[in-house]
Amino acid sequence: MSRTLMFVVNVDWFFLSHRLPIALEAQRQGFTVHIATGLTDKLNELQRHGLVVHPLVLERGSASLVNGWRTVVDLLRIFRSVRPDVTHLVTIKPVLLGGLAARLAGMPAVVAAVSGLGFVFMARGSKAAARRWLVGILYRVALGHRNLKVIFQNPDDLRSLAKVANLPADTVALIRGSGVDLDGYVQMPLPEGVPVVVMAARLLADKGVGEFVQAARILKQRGSLARFVLVGTVDPDNPTSCKQSELDAWVDEGVVECWGHRRDMPQVLAAATLVVLPSYREGLPKVLIEAAACGRAVITTDVPGCRDAIDPGITGVLVPMRDAGALADAMEDLIGSPERCRAMGDAGRKLAERAFDVHQVVATHLDIYQDLIEKSCNRG
Repeated sequence: MSRTLMFVVNVDWFFLSHRLPIALEAQRQGFTVHIATGLTDKLNELQRHGLVVHPLVLERGSASLVNGWRTVVDLLRIFRSVRPDVTHLVTIKPVLLGGLAARLAGMPAVVAAVSGLGFVFMARGSKAAARRWLVGILYRVALGHRNLKVIFQNPDDLRSLAKVANLPADTVALIRGSGVDLDGYVQMPLPEGVPVVVMAARLLADKGVGEFVQAARILKQRGSLARFVLVGTVDPDNPTSCKQSELDAWVDEGVVECWGHRRDMPQVLAAATLVVLPSYREGLPKVLIEAAACGRAVITTDVPGCRDAIDPGITGVLVPMRDAGALADAMEDLIGSPERCRAMGDAGRKLAERAFDVHQVVATHLDIYQDLIEKSCNRG
């Protein structure tokens, strides 16, 4: 009997980069796959993969209750029309708004993928504490479905949200990231010549872009000949995004290069000597598991998500969050030790093969779908 899977994702490009393999395997196993998402320029690509697309207006940079309720109403209409056997909600707003809509529409099974807890859980002070209290209420409502599995990417997020949302132990699962295609991301020898240090991420303040630039500036002042590269673009819908004028000023200063958005990440990582992500908090960063698969040493911050993507001291180095000086020292150490970079890269590839193979990640998701479908049928 034909089954239907519905993804709800904030924006189309994120789905293509992080969840497409799951959708394709679901199709192979007989699911009709729908996606409700905000559209940029990826509609044709989604449709080429056989997905039924439902455009969704989901303003990522807006906290408006009116806009949020409009999204809930749109999702209610879509859910009642499609009647999916499994509804898979991905990232914060789809989990919160889609979780509420799924309960109101009586959806039989819900998967909520929490790929990071966002800046609300990172901010400090009394206002941030009040916001976390409110968000906790929203999560308890959104994640109150009786046939639910909540997928976390690191144990810190699991513990934090399970406590805030009162999630029973049998409703949570830990899957370390969205996986990496080990055939597409292959280990390559370190490039020769001037070392290239790459930070690939959305160019947001809470990704540590400022610390990366400042660390590069410190090393340039010390006489380093290394090239420091930002790969990514500004995100105008995110309140912490860098401004284009800032990027232009850094490039004019000669402290970093900006390579923009790149679709050829295996080639980007092959050109890198070292990969850096000084983020403030993550679910589990895809770029770090891609770097591991390509045999590249990593420097990242000792925060939830980032530290879970490496074996500290073996595949990479941890530094304190918001500490450009410590980041500069760590980069200088590894730039000056190519043998250590090679050893960490070799260990990273083994870690990727052991823990991050996309085929394992996809199989685990399909098992979760099947389990929830069986439970909903038994409840009949």
